Amino acid sequence: MAEHEAIALLSGGLDSALAAALTARLGFGVTGLNVSTGFCTGQGRCDTVLAAGQRLGIPVRLEDASEEYLDIVRRPKHGYGSAMNPCLDCRVFLLRKAAALMDAEGAEFVVTGEVLGQRPMSQHRRALDLVARESELGERLVRPLSGRLLGPTYPERQGWITRNDWLDIQGRSRKRQLELAARWGIEEFTQPSGGCCILLEKSYAQRLQDAFRHRGPDSLDREAFALLRYGRHFRLSDNVVAVIGRDEQDNAVLSTLSSGRWTMTFPDTPGPTALVDGEPSAKELQLTARLAARYADVPVGTEVTLLAQRDGEERELRVTPLSPEEPLIERLRIDG
Repeated sequence: MAEHEAIALLSGGLDSALAAALTARLGFGVTGLNVSTGFCTGQGRCDTVLAAGQRLGIPVRLEDASEEYLDIVRRPKHGYGSAMNPCLDCRVFLLRKAAALMDAEGAEFVVTGEVLGQRPMSQHRRALDLVARESELGERLVRPLSGRLLGPTYPERQGWITRNDWLDIQGRSRKRQLELAARWGIEEFTQPSGGCCILLEKSYAQRLQDAFRHRGPDSLDREAFALLRYGRHFRLSDNVVAVIGRDEQDNAVLSTLSSGRWTMTFPDTPGPTALVDGEPSAKELQLTARLAARYADVPVGTEVTLLAQRDGEERELRVTPLSPEEPLIERLRIDG
């Protein structure tokens, strides 16, 4: 067992794996931590983190903090990035999780894969200093890949290592990281994404901004945040949104989110699943049916049947599809 222990935040990406690997190569015991915020879209991210831990020879803890993280998205102290990504607040949140594990495990510092100057919102010098301060880690927060370029760290103060043991990587180029990965045999990692891909998506950000405007941040629960990921979204009124599936995956997901909401399907012809969020009027139900029929396998002008259901109540709706050229479609579409 190593004399001194560290907690390494692992995202599944290359930089965090390299930071953990370097720390271990310097003789420290390392435990990896991956925190799920619920907004990561990298396929196999957890599998990649676990595989990286196995290859590096370190244990990995997985923590689901998705419910707690919603409050960060609702009201980030330091605001949003280019979309609805609360970069600085996210870093502080993750680092506090790592600090809690550090205390629980008797470790002495926290390691991240942050690189000075790599990300414009969260990895310039002032931002790095801010999150170190607000996470209350201070010098116990170590960025090994840029350590020579940053302030003194706790391991240096204790005389466990020297400043030259850290690296001096900076900027957006990943050439040196890829060279190190090849040298150290690190082969499995996700592409860089910042860990909040969904919040960076333009369409999702537009839908979330719209929901915050009309409903208020506190009215959105975990399911409401999830619903924003799927289908085409159309605002029919202040309190009503129609969601039309785009493919089989969307249709399947919308069906699972049907509790308390009107759901429409096509019993006699191929077509998308539609879901109505809110309390629609009869006119808005008809409009939702016509919107759904526009994306069904139905010729323009041909009447079609949809079955609308909500919590045991059923209605049969006969409508004609909206024309693809109907201007109303784009006026109603939230992410148009």
